[in-house]
Order: sequence, then C-alpha cells, then structure tokens
Amino acid sequence: MTDSIIEARGLNKWFHRGHANEHHALRDVDLTVQKGEVLVVIGPSGSGKSTLLRCLNFLAPPETGSVTFLGLTLTRENLPRFDVSARLAYEKRLRHFRTQMGMVFQHFNLFPHMTALDNVAAAPVRVLGMSRSDARARAVEELERVGIADKAKSYPSQLSGGQKQRVAIARALAMQPQLMLFDEATSALDPELIGGVLEEMKKLAEGGMTMIVVTHEMGFAREVGDRLIFMDGGHIIEQGAARDVLADPQKERTREFLRAIL
Repeated sequence: MTDSIIEARGLNKWFHRGHANEHHALRDVDLTVQKGEVLVVIGPSGSGKSTLLRCLNFLAPPETGSVTFLGLTLTRENLPRFDVSARLAYEKRLRHFRTQMGMVFQHFNLFPHMTALDNVAAAPVRVLGMSRSDARARAVEELERVGIADKAKSYPSQLSGGQKQRVAIARALAMQPQLMLFDEATSALDPELIGGVLEEMKKLAEGGMTMIVVTHEMGFAREVGDRLIFMDGGHIIEQGAARDVLADPQKERTREFLRAIL
C-alpha cells in the first residue's frame, strides 16, 4: 500500500425527524483509506455505516468536517453561494468525487427500460462524454468482467437479483473509478445468490481495487478485508486488522455485536 486515497476528518451528519427532532447520524468521524486497501465497515442498523459512505461521496454532504479524495478537498461549509466562478469550481470538484468513486447500493437502481448493456453504457456517455460505440464496447468488457456478458441484451425484469447486482457493479466499474463503495450490496439478495456477488467483489479486491465495503457478511470481511471498523451510534468504536478484530475484539460493544451475529 502507498499513499492514502481518501481521508475524512471530523465528519458530522444530522437528519431531521419532524419538528426540532434531529438524529445525529455521524459523530466526529475520522477515516483514512490507503490505495489498494479493502476497508470493511460493520455495525448494527442505524449505526451510521451507510451515512458514512454517502458523506464520503457527498450524496449526503456532512454538516461539518472535510473529505479529501485524490488530493482534492470538499467541505459543506466552503460551498460558495453567490460567487458564480467559485461555485463552478466547486461543482467541478464535486463531479471529480462522483466520477472517481463508484458506488453499489443495496438496491440495484437499474433503469428498467434499458438493457443491461445500456444500463452500463449510460454514464460513460452522459457523464464522461464518450461516444456511444466506445461506451458500449466498455460496457461489454465490464459485463464480461463480472461474468454476465450473456445477459447484455436482457432487461432488468429478466434478471435475477444476483445478476442485477452484477450489472450494478459493472455500471460502477465502467466509469473506471479509483475507489469503490459497496453499501450492503448483498443484503437484498436471496441466500443462494450472495456467494456469486461476493466472489466478484473478491476478484476486484485481488485486482488491487480500493474498496470500502459495508456488509454483514463476516466470512467476506475475514477473508477479503485488510482492515475493519465497527460503528455504533454514529461513532467508530473499534478498528484494526480485519481478522484481529473479528477474532479478538477489544471493546465490549464490539464483542456484543459479534456474539449476536456469528
């Protein structure tokens, strides 16, 4: 591993729940991920895992704190409101974050009226400005990479859950990102389909892809994860080498969680 690819400092995120009722979803979170590292994030529901990923790529900008990704820093506080040129520069930086971070969600979010091939080719055309032919050629490569090239002409309604998730992974990879974020990518799948998707994620890790993976799959965490963090109540409670934390957690709250799910 070499230099850090992403660093978060002092992230705080609140969500409003009705009148004057706020949920403090992230609390002063600091995080650094090295290039080529697989970071696994575990914790109970509502602990802030998914919110962390959305703050890292500014789908849900943190109220306070900063994220530095590939040398560029974003904060919510420095969002320019009135200076047009500064706002354009900010939006260019934000676009850099979004295009260089691929994200795979729990639910597949495929366009139902498009084939698998067109779902994968859409973003390179619309966001990167690639020609349609070049984008479709890249889409074929990515579908081959995740093992479903034979489903290129199928629509989402004709695919299994596992196949849809592989299309979603191929769609993220088609942007050639430097970092992949997985938000419980297997939790909506039938049990017999989970293994195939995890295998594709494992192949990405073996190929050197930097990954942050929110998951409840402890076998994957142990086998593939380089480092693991356990979150609860918006805090990082414990972190360390994945196998070490899973085998011998140092915090009682981590031990309680692992006893409940293992």
